[in-house]
Amino acid sequence: MPVSARIRPYDHVLLDLDGCLWVGDDACEGAVDAVTALREAGTSLLFLTNDVRHAPEEFVRKLWRLGFHASIAEVVTVGAAVQYHLAARGRGPAYVVGAQALIDHVSGAGLRIVNRTPFATRADVVVVGAHDEFGYDELRIAAQAVARGAELVGATRDRTFPMPDGPWPGSGAVLAAVEHAAGRQADLIVGKPEPPMYEAARDRLGPGRMLAVGDLLDIDVAGARRAGLDSALVLTGGTTRAEADAADPKPTHVADSLAALVLA
Repeated sequence: MPVSARIRPYDHVLLDLDGCLWVGDDACEGAVDAVTALREAGTSLLFLTNDVRHAPEEFVRKLWRLGFHASIAEVVTVGAAVQYHLAARGRGPAYVVGAQALIDHVSGAGLRIVNRTPFATRADVVVVGAHDEFGYDELRIAAQAVARGAELVGATRDRTFPMPDGPWPGSGAVLAAVEHAAGRQADLIVGKPEPPMYEAARDRLGPGRMLAVGDLLDIDVAGARRAGLDSALVLTGGTTRAEADAADPKPTHVADSLAALVLA
């Protein structure tokens, strides 16, 4: 399947997941064919997500289940991006507010996890992401560690994330509580729309012209712009045509779907 003229100039394409490749548990119409066409054209792909609760392996399983062929090396979660950035800072004790997937990424960066130890409030680094079991003790320990001088790393500033019963508080809501209690702002935010997420992607892909594709103006398009990348907005998720038309600055490309963007 040939790709469209607007896709041909790019060596690499960064693809958002929810609202771009799928909505809920259903693949967006034509998205599987679009990804196949990109691969046949020799375009390198990465799948990017701000989801901090699940490991890359879980996304690979979902991609395959919906018909997208993908390897774990092609999935960059915000947790994986956190790991990439923490690996450069050296070893030390870390306290993690987050799901096991995030804890594993911080450990994988070479830091010593001090959760559930007497040394938790003396961590050198506090990493914050939303998870289903978040509780007051975590907030207390994280705030005390940060107040004592720990570096504060936030997964994202996403206020909420969509769920069938309505929006749930996201990593940004948990981070805001820690910041307010500790009396200062985070030292680093990793996930989209911040540049560190795209730096982790560049590290995997290497040189070449890159296009970032997603469904949200304030996350995907803004993130691409901050990272100095071209952007493509698809209208299968959280943005309407009217909102796309009114955007300033505008995305590099706008399409009704990933298939409409990619396929000739």
